[in-house]
Amino acid sequence: MANSGGDANPFTESPPTTALTPEDIAMRICFAAMFGIAAGTAYFLTQKKNRAEAASFVATMVLLAILLGMVSMVIGKNIAQAFALVGALSIVRFRSVVEDTRDTAFVIFAVVVGMAAGTGEYLVAVVGIPIVGFVAWLLALWGRSGEKPAPAAQPRPTTVVVRVGIGTDPAGPLAATIATHADGVELVAAATVRQGAALDLTYALCLRKSATVIALIGDLNRTEGVQGVEWKQGEQT
Repeated sequence: MANSGGDANPFTESPPTTALTPEDIAMRICFAAMFGIAAGTAYFLTQKKNRAEAASFVATMVLLAILLGMVSMVIGKNIAQAFALVGALSIVRFRSVVEDTRDTAFVIFAVVVGMAAGTGEYLVAVVGIPIVGFVAWLLALWGRSGEKPAPAAQPRPTTVVVRVGIGTDPAGPLAATIATHADGVELVAAATVRQGAALDLTYALCLRKSATVIALIGDLNRTEGVQGVEWKQGEQT
């Protein structure tokens, strides 16, 4: 039956729309970005999370605001295109859990630019792609700048057994020689050997970056009172 009222059928006929200029598209997308940033800022300020923890979700909010602004321009007042968008998004599935929510935003981004090309709204995609890319890049920099630096690698502990004659003072030249090569020097064990004629002194220490085991052993062997040196590599902490 014909429509007696003369109104256009929104499911079969597209209502007349005014063509958007590149300036209009850019302005609308920039406003969407500013609104998204404002919403993301509100989230960041009201949630008990540091910058690195909140970066992913804030970035998703900003990108989604921009993408939905683009969707609105693509659809306009065409209800048929709106249902087409729902159908397109309903087929997006992930076989595994999405670890980064920004991945979801980029999936929607691909859907939006595809619809823009399919509906002839090329300017929406042409103007929106560089803006989305630039904003995503800025958000990635912002998130990385909030990450805590990785802890510096701890030096591996080293055990050195020094055999000295009875009467040798461990706090004398022996201690000075070890101190030139290592930090955190600690005497952890001592035992008599050779029927009490010598001592085995066990030191726990961490070699400095500029020091080597060979240099340490060489200097110890030249130290007065030292009869032998044994080096053992400890387990990494």
